[in-house]
Amino acid sequence: MPGVGNRKLKLVSYNQRMTCARSLGVATVLLGACLSISCGASEEAVASLEPLEVVTGWFDDGIIAGGKNKLVPSVTLKLRNKTDQPIRSIQINAIFRRVGEQEMWGEYFGWAIPRTPLPGGAATNTLVMRSTLGYTGEQPRMQMLQNKEFIDAKVEIYLKQGSRVWAKLAEYPIQRQLLTQ
Repeated sequence: MPGVGNRKLKLVSYNQRMTCARSLGVATVLLGACLSISCGASEEAVASLEPLEVVTGWFDDGIIAGGKNKLVPSVTLKLRNKTDQPIRSIQINAIFRRVGEQEMWGEYFGWAIPRTPLPGGAATNTLVMRSTLGYTGEQPRMQMLQNKEFIDAKVEIYLKQGSRVWAKLAEYPIQRQLLTQ
């Protein structure tokens, strides 16, 4: 057959626009369903957990290169399960910001409650969360906290359960107190 090898095959679609629109509609519904299922779980974790024994301050991170003192913002707390059901697999993220600034200054990321369930009514061990960034200076640590150029900081605490989205638990100002533990 002459010209058979030169023919280009063309797929026939009777209503290509309708097929694309239907596929897009199905994909949108599936995405919406997935998001609505996953968005609520972290909110449930936040509603189920209560911060206890919250202490904020500036941790003495020791002496760094050049003989300078380093202070970093720190928060310690426990989380109490307010429900009668066990909770597990809760991640925690502490985001530190200087007051008046939107940019993240430092963060801590870890497990608040690992896979081992926290029974209803029970509290976690003390969680210690510190930024890796902070202030350095040659002056004594207490004088650093009183420096006129010192900018206060705050911490925002977020929780996440499984593959769900992060949900805000609390926000605290970092007190101008020196912490050594």
